[in-house]
Amino acid sequence: MKKISNVFYITLAIVLATVILAATMPAGFEEVTNNIKNLITTTFGWYYLILVTVIIVFCIFLIFSPIGAIKLGKTTDKPDYSNGTWFAMLFSAGMGIGLVFWGAAEPLAHYVTPALADPETDQAFKESMRYSFFHWGLHAWGIYAIIALCLAYFKFRKDEPGLISSTLKPVFGDRVYGPLGTSIDVLAVFATIVGVATTLGFGAAQINGGLTFLFDIPNNFLAQSIIIVIVTVLFMISASTGLGKGIKYLSNTNMVLGILLFILMFIAGPTILTLNIFTDTIGGYIQNIAQMSFRIAPLNADHREWINEWTIFYWAWWLSWGPFVGIFIARVSRGRTIREFMIGVLLLPSIVSFLWFAIFGTAAIDVQASGLVDLTQFQTEEILFAIFNELPWSAALSMVAVFLISTFFITSADSATFVLGMQTTNGSLTPPNPVKLTWGLAQSTVALILLYSGGLQALENALIIAALPFSIIMALMLFSIYKSLNIEKKELGLHFRPQMPKKKNKS
Repeated sequence: MKKISNVFYITLAIVLATVILAATMPAGFEEVTNNIKNLITTTFGWYYLILVTVIIVFCIFLIFSPIGAIKLGKTTDKPDYSNGTWFAMLFSAGMGIGLVFWGAAEPLAHYVTPALADPETDQAFKESMRYSFFHWGLHAWGIYAIIALCLAYFKFRKDEPGLISSTLKPVFGDRVYGPLGTSIDVLAVFATIVGVATTLGFGAAQINGGLTFLFDIPNNFLAQSIIIVIVTVLFMISASTGLGKGIKYLSNTNMVLGILLFILMFIAGPTILTLNIFTDTIGGYIQNIAQMSFRIAPLNADHREWINEWTIFYWAWWLSWGPFVGIFIARVSRGRTIREFMIGVLLLPSIVSFLWFAIFGTAAIDVQASGLVDLTQFQTEEILFAIFNELPWSAALSMVAVFLISTFFITSADSATFVLGMQTTNGSLTPPNPVKLTWGLAQSTVALILLYSGGLQALENALIIAALPFSIIMALMLFSIYKSLNIEKKELGLHFRPQMPKKKNKS
């Protein structure tokens, strides 16, 4: 396998060292990661908020700028996938499994322990939905969009290798082909492994929660380990079939199951309340987005702790998932203009996320407010199924949800093996199967070790730690793509204002 780069061996060694350390000293590993996480959120919270907000502003600028007419590829390139398949693939890789896990649990958590309002009040209801929209909307997809844009632009238009380091050539020049570039790619690959492993841990926990409700299977580490092993075998089989088969078919399956669960829940839940809450929350989100984007609560320790546990955690999660999702979206987006790309990646998935949270979050809070059952007594991964238990067609809803989580699980892991393979074989668009399978085993092992060493809290700690160094690379990518696009804008004669025709001289 001559394609394998030094990034493969260096990152694999770091992953193995981390796994051994966490497996042999789980309590100490959890304590150390928790201390580092607290230090990062306390010291760099302001930095995360500013960086992600700048990313959003830049994405919106590109939509309306003449730069948006530039194609991600050569002038004659056409999109490789239809709009429907393209959207299904980017959404499945982007956050499908996270939406199922948090769609009901997060609004409920904000309702019971709100950011500002009194707990379990009408104000808390509206605030909980607004912050759920905030955490899963434009800011999340803006991070993905910029990374994907940089990779697609430099790969398909500038013929650079499909590597994170290659996107920084306008900043560092040919040094990206040496040790500096290797270090950048190692950081990106390691952040990807931690981000994907965290999501796999969430997915395994929720599948376990669903099986507990459906079949009374114990909800513990052993059961979650068996789930991860089974899913690992399935996604490795899928990974061996290539991008045009396994991931494509799984993504389309995800969309069918997701739409089915979406419709069933919309009908079975409080339909009119859901529509009203969605409409009201969209207005509140637009009205308060600037304030929420910069809210750091420097003089209120309780409010600051809430921001650290939720907003900063999410920004770190999206940053750590950024290389994986960005590379995958870039790979399937050749032939689209920057404007078309940005609208597709930034706006459409955000709207779907809003609708998802409106349906599942409203149902969760409605059940909690009714007093029929206290949903806070359940573990996070069990909340969705506890809600189903209070609705019509509960068994059908639970079965569809378990299948959807499973297919999202497989798709995310499958997509990640492709991306990790690509990043460790000098940007190859067809990484060898042994490389993909190695990373498949690595990310599943990391997920198991993190669950073993501290459960979901250890997963969250690892995310925030891995995201910090990559966030610096992300800031440099912003500068790099702007510099390159600005040069090309001048070369192509693109302007914000159309040139007025010259007046003819009167003879």
